[in-house]
Amino acid sequence: MAVSVSGDENGVVIVGIGVEAPGGIDSPREFWSALADSRELIGPFPRDRDWPLEQLFTLGSSQGWAQVRDAGGFLRGAAEFDPGFFGITPREAVAMDPQQRVGLRVAWRAVEDAGLNPGALDGSAAGCWMGATPLEYGPRMAEITEHSGYRMTGTTLGAVAGRISHSLGLTGPSISVDTSCASGLTAVHQAAAAIRAGECEWALAGGVCVMGSPGMFVEFAKNNALSADGHCRPYTAGSTGTLWAEGAGVVVLERESRARELGHRIYGRLLGSRVNHNGKGAPLAVPNAQAQERLIRDTLAAADLAAEHIGVIEGHGTGTPVGDPLELSALIRTYGAPERERGPLLGSAKSNIGHTQAAAGILGLIKLLLCGANGQVAPSLWAQDPTEAVDWSTTSLRLATKYQPWDPVDGVRYGAVSAFGVAGTNAHAIVGMPVEEDNHG
Repeated sequence: MAVSVSGDENGVVIVGIGVEAPGGIDSPREFWSALADSRELIGPFPRDRDWPLEQLFTLGSSQGWAQVRDAGGFLRGAAEFDPGFFGITPREAVAMDPQQRVGLRVAWRAVEDAGLNPGALDGSAAGCWMGATPLEYGPRMAEITEHSGYRMTGTTLGAVAGRISHSLGLTGPSISVDTSCASGLTAVHQAAAAIRAGECEWALAGGVCVMGSPGMFVEFAKNNALSADGHCRPYTAGSTGTLWAEGAGVVVLERESRARELGHRIYGRLLGSRVNHNGKGAPLAVPNAQAQERLIRDTLAAADLAAEHIGVIEGHGTGTPVGDPLELSALIRTYGAPERERGPLLGSAKSNIGHTQAAAGILGLIKLLLCGANGQVAPSLWAQDPTEAVDWSTTSLRLATKYQPWDPVDGVRYGAVSAFGVAGTNAHAIVGMPVEEDNHG
């Protein structure tokens, strides 16, 4: 069935967005412009982080190693931070994992986007869930430096969410979530569940990724799973591997009744979300199509929605020859029935910005919300050359190859987003965006 356009007063809605992405993107408007214009935001490695780039770029000359291209999706402002603005001393700020710094300022912007004053929230019964993974920032805690004494809070994963709650004065649950590449979407799922259970009145949820070292490039170069040409090409015949990136996204969630009472703009309704695991079978890092199919069906059941209502899917789409075909097979069996007159359009923001790891799912959700708000489907780059690993003639599923209108169903645009973690955790969410609540910001 389709949900009522009038909504569920007890349902959870998204009322604010904050984002940072490669290419200098630091607002939803800029992110949407880049997506709509089909811009690739990949650039060279940063030269101001003291990374051993010469060693990195010559790995391919060693037997058993793939070449690392001078390309990735990097945040230009990752090293920029105004500690005084947040009441943090300069010495403490340097000791803070940049994921804490970037997460904090993006959360601040999300609160502002929701029409709230971040400086007037002290004591608010709000929660904070942030997806993040440890990415090797700074020296080990046992090394004695001028920043000793700040390293514990500076590097602990719990401080990614805790720093936000502390700075804003939020008194609800404050939880950092690590389900690897599914972290951001898992955070949204947990935050929504807490709101429904009455654990908090409203919540911030999202994910952040800032690489403290180029370790992920090294790891995937050894596993021969890194893009060979410095591009991320989800679901296409030219896919050779993924391309690592940085980014952050935070959304503000609350009950629809609260949003109506306070006059908040509603980007979309979170109709259903679920998280599961691959279980036994293939090696830990290998995706599982059967688990992904179960996840999608469970999410559709939670949303009380038929698969044929979904018009746009923001997939995981890492650009790997192993992962993408498995994901496609699950999507075809759930959303891509051949008898559909017009099947869903599939894309991945990774084609624009690369794989932002713990932030990937939340940035995918934000892309979906912006597509709904603008009534248009943003194209997925490289999609004109779809992979031959699946038989496209047997499914109504299609890649989003161009900028085009998104037709609603009974006044609502329904979309889905996926995120799959390298440790086997999978997350999926379904959102509904009523046409009359379009915003064009």
